[in-house]
Amino acid sequence: MNWVLYAFIACQFFVTVFITLHDWVPLGALNNLPAIRATDSRSRLFLVTLISALPFAIGFAATAYYSRTRLPMWLGDLLWISYVAGSYGMLRAWWVPYLLVPDPARAARYQVRFSNTHAFLPTRNGIRPDTLHVCFHAVFLATVVCLCVLTFSQHVFLSE
Repeated sequence: MNWVLYAFIACQFFVTVFITLHDWVPLGALNNLPAIRATDSRSRLFLVTLISALPFAIGFAATAYYSRTRLPMWLGDLLWISYVAGSYGMLRAWWVPYLLVPDPARAARYQVRFSNTHAFLPTRNGIRPDTLHVCFHAVFLATVVCLCVLTFSQHVFLSE
């Protein structure tokens, strides 16, 4: 197994753990659980967490399971669909309203949800990406880069 595959598995693990736990486990100044509960009910959070985490958890588990052989094509398809959809969601939820197109409703929600969390980026368009999400987005991007390398230069997926 090569280092890119190891890095990919490690990044997938982080993505899966982040999506699963960041709205549930207190992380000091990196999250604000009371503010999260003020914007979303526990049942909504549970459903959103389950729907969001499931494809990444399956992808991570399958990648780890098949890592000693070539990865099946269905797994490549699942990973690409998951990470393209996740990238779209990340851009739509954070970076487009932060950098390009103001979204006052989202900004108002984020001002409550992420109040008193650590951030190092300035506020733009009413949104201030918190440190936890910026780190998550960096790892998510690294995961996509690893997936590109594995798919297009290392050919680790079985062809059908």
